[in-house]
Amino acid sequence: MDTIVVGGRYNGPSESGNGGYSCGLIAAATGNDEVTLRLPPPLDVPLRVEDGGVYDGDRLVATTAISDADAPVLPAFPGYDAARAAEERYEGLRDHPFPTCFACGPRRTDGLGLRPAQVGDVYATTWTPRDDVADGGRVRDEFVWAALDCPGGWALMQTGEAPILLGRLAVSITGDVRAGRPHVVLAWRRAERDGRKNFAATAVCDAAGTPLATGVATWIAVQSGRS
Repeated sequence: MDTIVVGGRYNGPSESGNGGYSCGLIAAATGNDEVTLRLPPPLDVPLRVEDGGVYDGDRLVATTAISDADAPVLPAFPGYDAARAAEERYEGLRDHPFPTCFACGPRRTDGLGLRPAQVGDVYATTWTPRDDVADGGRVRDEFVWAALDCPGGWALMQTGEAPILLGRLAVSITGDVRAGRPHVVLAWRRAERDGRKNFAATAVCDAAGTPLATGVATWIAVQSGRS
């Protein structure tokens, strides 16, 4: 029986896994490229992988599939310098629902350090991965999934609205994301909202704008409070 563990370091909300990182682990374990989270992934708990699903005991944590989503059409690349300058406007520096999030939490010094903010029609942030998220210089897939997660949420959230949580993420990795090299992560709304569902697309590009990985995501607005 295969198992996976979302380590406590890789949280999103304080008591559950970062959605993108967790989905990346699940995708690697199942061989599928689309993951739907049914429950917040628990931390430091062996999760059973069975028939494309992931379970915490009898509880279904996630289901997986081969994605049939169309590849996102990338917007105009804003440029590395514009993405870097935008980080000073990152809304999460002032008000963040999950300030210790591994990918974008401002209280983390050991995370990915993403600070997406609006540049024209997209949200953008720079990202220079550290060696500890890579093997042989190549960033491991689960960390690419993590980078493709949170910027999409920030591109969708509006001030005063209920927080949103990742519900589904499908990822295509087409190039090597390398540790120590500068990258730009882009995010944008890909469709109008449908009730509590919100839809984002994301991309990891090299510093010249060549896409190396893309994601399409569905985010779910929580009904009350911050969870």
